[in-house]
Amino acid sequence: MYKNSSLRKYLDDLAAKLPAPGGGSAAAQAAGLGAALISMVINFTLGKPKYARYQADLAKTLTSAERIRKRLLELVDLDVAAFKSKDINKSLNVPFEVANLCYEAMRLCPPLVKKGNINLVSDVATAAIMLEAGFSGALFNVTINLKYLKNKMLAKRIIKELNTKKRFLKKTRQNLEARCDEIIRG
Repeated sequence: MYKNSSLRKYLDDLAAKLPAPGGGSAAAQAAGLGAALISMVINFTLGKPKYARYQADLAKTLTSAERIRKRLLELVDLDVAAFKSKDINKSLNVPFEVANLCYEAMRLCPPLVKKGNINLVSDVATAAIMLEAGFSGALFNVTINLKYLKNKMLAKRIIKELNTKKRFLKKTRQNLEARCDEIIRG
């Protein structure tokens, strides 16, 4: 669907009067951009003598970031398919997975302020911003679909879990922005 089409096609369809793609797909796309920025920072750091002592850690982080990025790209399309399917489980599971991947990717960001190429610290901050945006969009999509879930105890557990992760993402993004701003301003 969109995975192999142009960004222009995706944005045109997102802007059009179409039932999908919508906010859930856009949340996955935003998160995918955040994960891609993590990979970019690492790719510009690997092989630089100044960061040689971090090579093993960075290579491991790159593997994680790429796995997350690729899955988020798949979720862009899976969200569209879930919306069209009218299946509550699919409509709930896709944004729930997006939210969890945002959380996982955000955990990769703080070490990059120290271990990543200092010239790309603004990209680390941007990654965090995109991941928090993706998480927030996914959370709204989970929440709107939870009202259709018959198991209210499960719904409460999901919201509690995601609200805990939301606080982590917000705090991490704020700390990264502050630290990156300090580094940039010298």
